[in-house]
Amino acid sequence: MRFRLLRRKLTVSAPRMAVRSALPWPFRWLLGAVVLGFSGSLALWAFEFGRDIAGLDRESKQELTQLRSEVQTLRVDLLNAQSVANTSESRLTTERTAQEQLAMRIRQLETDNEALRSDLGFFERLIPGSAGDALSIRGLHAEPVSDTQWRWQALMMQATKNAPDFKGSLEITFTGTLNGKPWSLAHAPTPQSVLIKGYLRLEGIVDVPAQAMVKNVTAKILQGSSVRSVQTLQL
Repeated sequence: MRFRLLRRKLTVSAPRMAVRSALPWPFRWLLGAVVLGFSGSLALWAFEFGRDIAGLDRESKQELTQLRSEVQTLRVDLLNAQSVANTSESRLTTERTAQEQLAMRIRQLETDNEALRSDLGFFERLIPGSAGDALSIRGLHAEPVSDTQWRWQALMMQATKNAPDFKGSLEITFTGTLNGKPWSLAHAPTPQSVLIKGYLRLEGIVDVPAQAMVKNVTAKILQGSSVRSVQTLQL
C-alpha cells in the first residue's frame, strides 16, 4: 500500500502542483514598467552623454545658429534686391512713358509745322494780282515725292469782287526729257473739272517714268476749248 502511494507520487499519474508567487499581479506590472523606464532613461542618458563627449551636439547647434544667421542675411539681401529692382523698373517705365510722350509731341509739332507752312503758302498766294486779272492761277507748285512720283498744287482765284462762279477745267502738264528726247505728261487723261467760287486750291500726285527729267510744270484753266489762264513753273 505504501509502495503504491509512493509510485503514484513519483509517476506521471501523480497529482499536479501549482507554484504561485506571493506578489500580486498589479505590483508585478508596476515593477516591470519601472524597470523599463529606468532602462530607457539610462539608454537616453548614455546617448546624450556620448554626444556631449564627441562634441556632436555643440557643433550641430553652432551650425544651426550659423545657418539661421545666413538665412536671415540672405532674406535681407533678397528684400534689398527686390526693392532695387522695383525702383529700377519704375524708373524705366517712367522714362519709357516720357519718351513716348516726347515722340508723340514731336510728331504733332511736325504735323503742325507742315500745316502752318502749307497755310502760309496758301495765304501768300491769296495776295491779289493786277486789277485786270479777272481769273488767274495765283500759285503753282510742284515737288518730287519719289523717283517716280511728283506732287503738284495750284491756287486759282477770281480777282473781281463778287464775281460769278466759274465752271471750267484744269489741266496740269509736266514737260522735260526722257532718254534724251522731249517728253510731256498730263496729270489726267482729260482736264479736271473745277468750280471756282472766289478761289479754289487743288493738288494731286502724278506718276512719271523713273528716267524722266521734269523741267517745267504748266497749269491751264480752260473754259470749253479756250484758255482763260495759264501759268508755267520752271524747275
